[in-house]
Amino acid sequence: MPIGLTAPLKPTRILLLADIHGNYPALLAIDRVLGAPAFDYIVNCGDSLVYAPFPNQTLRWLRHHKAISILGNTDKKVINILKDQQFAKPRKAEKRIMYSSTAETLDAAGQRMLLSFAASETLILNNPEKDSPKKPTSLGIFHGSPADPDELLFANTPDDRFHELAAQPEWQIVVTGHSHSPYHKYLAGIHFINPGSAGRMFDGDPRASCAILEIAAETIHVHHLRVSYDIAEIVAAIRREQLPEIYATMFLQGRKLN
Repeated sequence: MPIGLTAPLKPTRILLLADIHGNYPALLAIDRVLGAPAFDYIVNCGDSLVYAPFPNQTLRWLRHHKAISILGNTDKKVINILKDQQFAKPRKAEKRIMYSSTAETLDAAGQRMLLSFAASETLILNNPEKDSPKKPTSLGIFHGSPADPDELLFANTPDDRFHELAAQPEWQIVVTGHSHSPYHKYLAGIHFINPGSAGRMFDGDPRASCAILEIAAETIHVHHLRVSYDIAEIVAAIRREQLPEIYATMFLQGRKLN
């Protein structure tokens, strides 16, 4: 490098995941295409388990890559089963089978990991320019929304709701899951991001959804991606485990069927 020139600052790169739903083949495909080691952080917004029958493999992948993970609503119901507690929903028998089969399959390491997840997390990213007056970037990680873990925020949710959530600007970036609806909105000085579902999309496109967040000194960029994966592996596993056939169809179609 010529004397007198400064190397450009490397942006912080974060892989954003949500709603994996036990879909280990989708995680492997994302890793193969994007390369998990290429990221400074991996953020997982919950619902790591249930519906695809690979709970232990999914949690091992998250643990191996030191992902920052939180609880989603499906994860909480699995914990209820592990603790011999009752839950009212889901009421449909085929759904309850998917929860109980996940809990029964989960190994000891997976149980410990699941029980260690918090309802939300905050990631503080220090400015790489030591002399910069800019404050550290605060990234809030939630399942539903900062106000309610069960709130559904979609790409078409009215902007007024995001403005309400931005009324107390504790974070510069808010990442959520739960709705399986990918979006990036910049409102009231806050970036609201949903990477979509890595394991169970509802829009008729069965490919895995994720996002790359790049944070530089003065800029924030979000790139949403769809990644093809081996759906036949999930279908075969569902049938091998004699789980409800509706979920094999669900993964094949990329739609919510119940």
